[in-house]
Amino acid sequence: MQLYTRSAGTGLPVVLLHAFPLSSAMWLAQREGLAGSCRVITPDLRGFGGSRLGDDEPSVEVMADDVARVLDAEGIDRAVVGGLSMGGYVTMAFCRRHPDRLLGVILASTKAGPDTEPVRDNRERIAQAVLADGNDVLVTDVLPTLIGPTTRQRRAMVFGRVKGLVQSAPPQAVAWAQRAMAARPDSFDTLGALKVPTLVLVGEEDELAPLPEGEAMARAVPDSRVEVIPKAGHLTAVEQPEAFNAAVERFLSSELASGSRPRE
Repeated sequence: MQLYTRSAGTGLPVVLLHAFPLSSAMWLAQREGLAGSCRVITPDLRGFGGSRLGDDEPSVEVMADDVARVLDAEGIDRAVVGGLSMGGYVTMAFCRRHPDRLLGVILASTKAGPDTEPVRDNRERIAQAVLADGNDVLVTDVLPTLIGPTTRQRRAMVFGRVKGLVQSAPPQAVAWAQRAMAARPDSFDTLGALKVPTLVLVGEEDELAPLPEGEAMARAVPDSRVEVIPKAGHLTAVEQPEAFNAAVERFLSSELASGSRPRE
């Protein structure tokens, strides 16, 4: 399995993994805004965008191994690996399976605990509805949770862009990803074992992964910092790209010295 990948910039490799049910298209502002300070690598996770779904059983570990193969294909030994929401779950699975390949970790709008039973049941409901009837359920049930009230009220173009990405998600990939997320394990022990700097980003208006979730992750990581992205809901990188990029740049410049560059 080889993931379709968009990249920009040179230097320190920073891999960013997208949210459900979007694609690497969501990272446009990061590829443009961060390319001057690092090499931004944004894969389409399997089944989304330009990547095939394949035949594997749903698993965030499978998705993490896909990302390791992206690094192999790019000739990169170690990288900063980060993700938003579902991308954060895959990042934590990557931390579990490939800790020796990390220079740093970015966890945005995500959480380390497993799903509760009602959340797992809802994921399965959405998976079945999408396979049976298409993406209408994503627009009615998922889209409203992704965007904060400030964006809904003041950023109609951003809302429209996110809606378009949600509507274009392949139903088979949506169902597979929902089941992969539902089956993911608790990751607090994984975070506690990290030996690299970690940035936790939380949207001020995020109801899916609010500040207490971010603070709990940061407490678990020996070397971590939390930043709140103002006037953003769950999709912090899309709703407030300048603030998101600035937080990432501060992290890269203050926590990751040039001597930590990977062997390429």
